[in-house]
Amino acid sequence: MTAGTTTITPRTTAEHELAALQREHGRPLFALLLRLCDGDRQRAEDLVQETFVRAWQHPEALRADAFDSVRPWLLTVGRRLAIDARRARQARPPEVPDAVLDHARVCADHAERSAATLDVREAVKTLTPEHREVLVLVYFQGASVAEAAATLGIPPGTVKSRAYYALRALRRVLPGYAADLR
Repeated sequence: MTAGTTTITPRTTAEHELAALQREHGRPLFALLLRLCDGDRQRAEDLVQETFVRAWQHPEALRADAFDSVRPWLLTVGRRLAIDARRARQARPPEVPDAVLDHARVCADHAERSAATLDVREAVKTLTPEHREVLVLVYFQGASVAEAAATLGIPPGTVKSRAYYALRALRRVLPGYAADLR
């Protein structure tokens, strides 16, 4: 060997062949995969890269004399990868962005809700019958102040006053629920 001559190892030959494949077939492959990925450029680029990794792993398929161009092989591999990726995404539940989760309402589980219901029932039993009647009508049955006043045969101001004092009494009996009783 003379000075200045470089030997080409099989590794660099494979890398050069792969680079040539990318230059020649990368754009048509990307265009196909972009359509198959519904315009998702990142996913299409990932699939192009995976297709060329498969080409690098199977050089025997690229040197087959059965066809004039390797493009059909590359497009077929890319298409199959896109189909597999779509099926994998459909098999998983959809992803929820973090922003949605940050603002999602937190619901107590059934056991906590049942326990809270029992606590409130017990606390309501400690109220005077007049206060309990007003709370049941206004808060549990959804009656307006005027409707509760008509049902009980008392002035609306008395309904408001009894509701106020009933809630105040409940706050004392249910200290852990004070924020919910405002």
